[in-house]
Formats: sequence, C-alpha cells, structure tokens
Amino acid sequence: MPSSMPPPPVPRNTSTSSSRVSHSRSTTTPTPSMTSASRAATPSTLHPRGIPSRSGTSLGQHSSYSFTSSSQTPRKRHASTASGRRSRAASSVWGSESHVVICAVSEGRGVSPSVGLAFVNITTNEAVLSQICDSQFYVKTIHKIQMYDPSTILMVDAAFPPNQKSNLLSIIEEELQGTSIEPLSRKYWSENTGLDLIGNLAFKEDYEATKVAIQGNFYATCCFAAAVQYAEFSCHVSIMHHSLRIRYQPSENTMMIDISTIHSLELIQNLQNPKSKDCLFGLLNETLTPMGSRMLRSNILQPSTQADNTLRPRYDALDELTVKEDMFFEIRKALKEFADVEKLLTTLVIVPNQASIYASEQAINQILSIKAFVTAVPKLHEALKTARTDLLTKVRNFCRPELTQPVADLISEAINEDVTIMKTPLDMRNQRTYAVKSGVHGLLDVARQTYKEATDDVHQHLNEIADVHGISAELKFDDKRQYWLRLQRSDFEDQPLPDILINQVTKGTWIECQTLMLVQLNNRIADSTNETIMLSDNVIQKLLDAIRGHVPDLFRVCESIALLDMIASFGQSVTTRDYIRPEISDTLALKGARHPICERVNPERFVPNDVFANNQHRFQIITGCNMSGKSTYIRMISLLQVMAQIGCYVPAQYAVFPIIQQLFVRMSTDDSIEANMSTFSLEMREMAFILRNINGKSLAVIDELGRATSTRDGLAIALAISEALIQSNSLVWFATHFQQLSSILGSRTGVLNLHLSTEVSRQNDDKPKMTMLYKISSGPVKEENYGLGLARVIGFPNEFIRIAEEVSTTLAENIEQKRQNSQSRKLIQRRRLILNLHETLTQLQEPSMDDSARGAYLKRLQNEFVVRMDKIESS
Repeated sequence: MPSSMPPPPVPRNTSTSSSRVSHSRSTTTPTPSMTSASRAATPSTLHPRGIPSRSGTSLGQHSSYSFTSSSQTPRKRHASTASGRRSRAASSVWGSESHVVICAVSEGRGVSPSVGLAFVNITTNEAVLSQICDSQFYVKTIHKIQMYDPSTILMVDAAFPPNQKSNLLSIIEEELQGTSIEPLSRKYWSENTGLDLIGNLAFKEDYEATKVAIQGNFYATCCFAAAVQYAEFSCHVSIMHHSLRIRYQPSENTMMIDISTIHSLELIQNLQNPKSKDCLFGLLNETLTPMGSRMLRSNILQPSTQADNTLRPRYDALDELTVKEDMFFEIRKALKEFADVEKLLTTLVIVPNQASIYASEQAINQILSIKAFVTAVPKLHEALKTARTDLLTKVRNFCRPELTQPVADLISEAINEDVTIMKTPLDMRNQRTYAVKSGVHGLLDVARQTYKEATDDVHQHLNEIADVHGISAELKFDDKRQYWLRLQRSDFEDQPLPDILINQVTKGTWIECQTLMLVQLNNRIADSTNETIMLSDNVIQKLLDAIRGHVPDLFRVCESIALLDMIASFGQSVTTRDYIRPEISDTLALKGARHPICERVNPERFVPNDVFANNQHRFQIITGCNMSGKSTYIRMISLLQVMAQIGCYVPAQYAVFPIIQQLFVRMSTDDSIEANMSTFSLEMREMAFILRNINGKSLAVIDELGRATSTRDGLAIALAISEALIQSNSLVWFATHFQQLSSILGSRTGVLNLHLSTEVSRQNDDKPKMTMLYKISSGPVKEENYGLGLARVIGFPNEFIRIAEEVSTTLAENIEQKRQNSQSRKLIQRRRLILNLHETLTQLQEPSMDDSARGAYLKRLQNEFVVRMDKIESS
C-alpha cells in the first residue's frame, strides 16, 4: 500500500477480535519537524480519512517515532532545548524512556483563557485530561506540557498560518522547540465524540467517576477526542474497549515546579554527572519495581497539595511501616517478584495487525509474565495482613486474591504449572515450546516430540565429535546462530582444526564454530519450534482474549503495587537515614534540618541548621562569606518542602511545613550560546517569569541575583525585585553579597536579616584565618574583605594579596571621601554654620556690649562666616 494511503483503522464493535489494538507492521521513517515558516509555505494535504498531513507525507510517517516490523516498539526522538540543556525527557513525569505521548491543546477566548489538555500515552495505555484557567502568558499550560514531554502536540488548524497565528501557538513554539506541532481539522475537536470515546474506552468501573470529573470541562473533552482520533488514523492504533486508563487531573491539586527549578534543585538528574544518583530522585529511589520508580518520579515533579486526602495518609502508612519491621521486610520481599506489570498489561491491548511467529512468541511470553504477576500478588496480600492504616488497608483490598484468582484459573487450565518466565534465550524457547498443556492438540504433541528428538540429536552429535576428533567443545545457544560450539584456542596451537568445523570465528582465547550437521539440526529444531508456536497460538489467543476482560482489575492492582512500592521506598530511606515525620501547618519551622543530598555525600561533616518563616518573617535576606553555605542552606529548604509534599519524611529533628502551591528557584549561572542569551538575560527572563506568577501560596529561593551585570545595576535590580517579592506575601529566601540590600530593607515589615557565621582568628604571622561554621545566625554579615580572606586561604601569592588589600583600602577611602564630600554633607555643614551664626547674633542683642565693640565683632564674624562658607563650597 502506498505511503500516502495508510490502512484504515479497525472499526469498533463488540467483537473481541476487532476490539484489539491494531498496529501497522510496515516500517516507517521519522520526518523532521517543520518550522512555522515552512508550515505556512507548504499547503496541507488531506488524509483519505480527513486528517491533514504535511507536504503529502503519510500520517503513518509520524514525525516523532516509527514502528519497526521486528519489535513493535516505538522509538522516540528527543531534541535538546533552546537553552542548551539536556532533553526535557529527563524531567518528564513518564520518564526518559521511549514513551509515545500525543498531546492535544485547545483554548477558549477571554481575559483568563481556559485551556484544555489531553495526553494519550500509547506506550503505557493511559490518558490524562486537564483543564486550566490560565493567564495570557500560558505559564501553567506550558508547565503541564513540559511535565509530560509529548512526542506530538496537536492544535486546531485555525491557529496556524495563513490564519492569524494564535498567541498560545507562538508561546508553545518558543518554549518547546524541538517538539512536533501538528494542525488538526476543527471537526475532530468534538465534545460529543470525546464523551462517546470516554464511554467506550474507559474502564467500566471508572466511567461514572470520570464522567463526573470532566463535567463542564468542554475543552479537555474536545482535546481527548482529537488525541484519540489522531492516534487511530495517524499511528494506526485502535484501543480496545474499556481498556484505557483515563484520569482527570486538576491543576490545583499539585505544586507547580517549572523546568528551571527542576534543573537547579537537581530533582531528577545531577547537573554535573547525569548518571550520578546524587539528586533527589536518586536519593529516594529505593523502589523495587519499575512502576514504583515511575510513580516516585511523577510525585517529585508534581508534589501533592492535598494534606488530608494524600499527605497525611502517606505519613500514617509510612509510620506503620517503620514500626512494624516484620511487615516492612515481607512487603519488600514480595515486591521483588514484580516486573514491569504496567507495560505488560499495555501489551495485552496492542495486537499486531498480521499474524507472525514473532507475535505468537511474544503472546506466550505475555502469558508467562502474567502468570508470574498473578502468582506474586497473593504473597503481597499476605504481607499486608497486619496493616491497619487506611492507605495500606486500601492497597491490601486491591491486592486481594479474588481479583487475580480468575486470571490464575484461566491460565492454569491451559498452561503447564511448572512453566515460568525465563531470561536466557534457550530457556525461553523451551518454556514457549512446552507452555501449553499436553493433550490439548494432537499435532502439538507430535511437534514437541520432534523438537525433543532433534535436541537429543544435537547432544549426541556433540558426543560423536568428541569421540571421533578428540576435541572438547562447549555447546552454546543464542537467538541468531542457535546451537554452536566453543573451543579453547590453546588446544589447537600445535594442530589444525578438523575440517568438520565450519563458520569459524576467533574471539580472544575462544574459537566459535559450527558443523554442517549442527546447522541442519538447528533448522529441524527451528521448524519444529515454529510449528509448536503456531499450533499453540490458537490456545494462547483464546486465553489472552479471556484475560483482557480482567484488565481493569489488573491495572488497579498494578497501581496499588506502585504506590506501595513508593511508600516502602520512603520507609527504606527513613530507617537508614534518620528522617522524621513532618507536620502540616501555616508556618515553616525546621530544627536541625539537613540537606538530604549533601548529607549522603558527607554524612559526618554536614552541619544542621534551623529555619523559621511566617507572615512576620516571610522575606529573609541571607548574607555571608563565600563558601559559607548560603546556597546549600536555601536549596535545603526547597528540597525538604518537596519531600514533605510527596509524603516522605525529612532529615531534621523537628519539621513543620505549609502547603505550597508554587515553587520557584533562581540559581543557575548558565548562559545559552544556542539561544544567543547571556547569563544575565537568562536570569532576567526567569525572574520575569517568577514575578508574573508568584503569590501568597508560593515559595521562592533566589541566589545571587544581579551578579551577572555591573555592581550598580545589579544592586538596583536586586532592590527593585526584592520590593516586588515582599509585596507578593510569598515565602522568600534571598541570598546575596549586596550588603546594602540588608541595610536598606532591614526595617521593612516581614524582612529578616540572617547570615552564615564565620570565625576569624589571627595566625602567628598576624594574618587573619577564616573558619566557616556553616551555621545560620541573626543579622547581616559583619566580616569585611572576606573575599580576600578566602583568596588567601586558597593559596594566592602574598604579593597578589598585598596589592589587592591596598587597592581595597584605597577604594574604601575614596568612597568615604566621596561620602564626606557629597552634596548632602555640604548641605548639613551649611545649615550648621547658619545655625551657629543665628545663635551668635541672638547673643549680640544683649545691651551689655557697647556699640563700637559690637561693630568690630560683627565685622570679624562676617569675615569668618564668608571664609568658612567658601571652604564648604570649594571642598
């Protein structure tokens, strides 16, 4: 079929065969994404089904991934961001794996536009709907899209040129460079179609709850309709009835953390070494399942703001796990038996469009994996039998045997009990061959007997080679060559290899080879294996169809396991690192708090600190010497706030946190050559973003604002921004070297001056020595010339330090002289001189002095006044 005519989607009906997800088996090639200019210049062609594709390219040729005929695994293309940072996938809720995510975006008009979003993850078979009341800058919308890192973004075609480009489209193109943005005809954005699709695709048990959640959210429903239809027509994917996990995610229930903050705080990835675990995700990721790891990542990027419904139940569950050690260890032991169940269940509703040996083999592997899954669930239920808290009780109810036993019974009827999922290629082939029980199909038993006899012939052939040629060979197996021989190279240094050995390959100290008889036996075994797989396929497909009816229950079990794994991971961190349970209040108070990442790197050297902030102390200016710990102190506050709002304990002696809706961090000193932006321009852009969105429910951490430009401009900008942040009534920690800032703002309401202490002592050569105490103290920093002191400690030459000190002293004297000579100083001196003159003239009115003496005194006073006034004016 030509590329411009992709196969039509499988129509939906109630039959099982047509309700599977169908994939195109044809190999497609990614096409590069087009800029808005090229899109405007190239007219869209119409897909046979009405979906527009650019430049006549088949919609099967998706611009962000392709399907290969061998694995059916989508490959996702990631592009670097405009700022030159690593791919956003490192900060994605669904992780950096090859997820194929389609995002549909629709907006309403108005002063505060409503934006609908729908994310359909083809890889994990789930959809997230959201409707946001955003500002004209679409900050929340961009943040939401960045969190899910979509492969393709869909928008109504009217938002593209030659029509007037919408403001939302312009912002998305600017902020999400490298992501494909596709126009889609308006007729696909239908609320009625979206409601019908939700009714057809959502789990039956979840439909009513989903229907209530999306009620009134017109734009989110329209986006869901567009995303699903695009997935069907463009990606050749149809979703099985009542198999899609649909959830509505309101934006007000999670903390907003922008991408810059995620990178600055190293929430997901270490900035210096991407492979290092020295980040918050690496610190807390003690999970034992891939599902738990993904849930932890999602929670770190979107911490909850629901204290009663989410955070306190998690604290209670974590409390119980840390107290009941036996239950905790049993849970961890049971969790080790679970593989990536989420992806496994997704494959149940993704069925190849054409039958093949590979597809049949994968189907048997799926059955064996599901068997291992349902076998492991009762063990987890048993481990939770003593649980008493609400959250653990709910997890136990979702893992009760009644939900998985029907699936286990279906499998036991057709699959041998002793057949399990294996890892090595030979074991996997053997398990697939003997998966279906004997007696189900007569020809199947004959094919297995042929397989067994051919395998026995291989081992007999190996013995014959050893007897006839006197060589000792190891029998090996892999998927490509199947059976082959491995010989020691040293055994044939003095003699040639026998002629019977073919396909010889030398690798190090080994010789890999085959024989003609072995090749023939491999072909016989392959034929018998393929015949066995084909004969088993009918039984396997019927079994899969029966299991698909239980997919909603299995997904709920999977999600419960993921949540339990995350909580148990927190329990592992709590018991090994001495964390304590935080409280939720309106005040932020920490006693003996520790930076979680620094503490792990240097557990013996880290100095705990106290933190306190409320409405009377909401703007805190942190000063201190270089390397005194200012950045570490303010980062610690942000990281502990995130930990508290994902339901984890925190490293402190006592902790109280408010619920924060938005977290802003301005720390990076990077520039962006690619975007032609300097450090200062990036700094100002991020601060503009913060000032537009900060409010009384926000927490902001600002480090060294204004240091990337001149001292005067930097101080002026820092002062102006500080005034705006004070008026926002948010919690702010502002670290700076501008000591004038603390003196100017010190008297303002809500402002508190703090500094990191430093101990200065004198050495034998009378040189000052600075010792960083890393302890927070009240008031601004008192040390002077601490930069020179640090340079001396680092080891600069003495001559350099001496010259620098002389320059510093000279500059200080000049500043003082200028201060003395300032106009205000002159005005004070003139006023003082005039007041003295007035006092003297008042005294001369006394009648005790004769007129001649009074006249001479006045003349002398006049001359003295003129001289002193001239001196003031000429200085």
